[in-house]
Amino acid sequence: MSRPAARGPQPAELGARLREGDPSAAPAALNAIEDRSPGGRERAAELLAEVSPAKLGGEASAHVIGLTGPPGVGKSSLLSALVKEWRERERSVAVLAVDPSSKRSGGSLLGDRARIEHDPRDHGVLIRSTAAGTRLGGLAAPTREAVEALAPAFDVVVVETVGVGQSETDVEEVADTVAVVVQPGSGDTLQFLKAGIMEVPDILVVTKADLGDIALRARRDLSAALRALGSRETPVLSVSSLPPPSGIAELADALEEHRARADVGARRLRARRLAALADFTIEHGEEALRRLGGRRAAERLLAGQDPGLDTRTLTRALEEAAQVRSGA
Repeated sequence: MSRPAARGPQPAELGARLREGDPSAAPAALNAIEDRSPGGRERAAELLAEVSPAKLGGEASAHVIGLTGPPGVGKSSLLSALVKEWRERERSVAVLAVDPSSKRSGGSLLGDRARIEHDPRDHGVLIRSTAAGTRLGGLAAPTREAVEALAPAFDVVVVETVGVGQSETDVEEVADTVAVVVQPGSGDTLQFLKAGIMEVPDILVVTKADLGDIALRARRDLSAALRALGSRETPVLSVSSLPPPSGIAELADALEEHRARADVGARRLRARRLAALADFTIEHGEEALRRLGGRRAAERLLAGQDPGLDTRTLTRALEEAAQVRSGA
């Protein structure tokens, strides 16, 4: 007589373990979130409800950092150095490396985790590649949900995105702090000015400081561009990931200083509402949004919900309202 198959951890159990700060639950939780089948989505919703601010008694304590910049600028090398710095400061770290999606499988193509150096035996570090999906902004729903799941269990959660452009600003909606990485001599300053990307970063990072004068010139150009825009004070830092690395500790300090000043609760609440509205529209179309009375009416409906609800539950509230309006 055959034995029944062993049951893996249930979604609510995984969510509770994450809520209690258990990082060992993270891999199974991410697998559950990435399952986009109807049953998988229900299980993920159950898991995410367990790590909602309402269940946590407030926002998760992790510092969520968005790291973005043009392809080939050296983000993975920079992340390798930052992960080492954070571990030396006894911070646990989760990295979600957002890769372009395979048109065939929908999965990630580059496998960025292979390019980020870390000790695989170190249980205080989790690195996971995740697909960009079809979202122009570069963050598919599973990536945003993964951030919600990981934030209670890690001290630092990093989302590394594919690139930067007019549509590549979703990372601002999920991160407490956004760092944009540029390399010297690439002409990115003018590109950023044209694309409006200067409105996104909380910190600007010039890589390859070991190049000397060209790196200093890039830093001066970026600082001058910020002053010309009359924008808020945005630190512009130079770093080098080559051994021995330089500027990494200063960057880690600047990231922490920004987190200490930011209104994290307001930023995350806005992000959850924006994500719920985006997910609802993508799933059900503009017609469903019109049944709610349009975008402003949907925003008012979301503003009336409990601020401690997770994104999935907020999306469901929109769906239920749309069904009522349609007489379903």
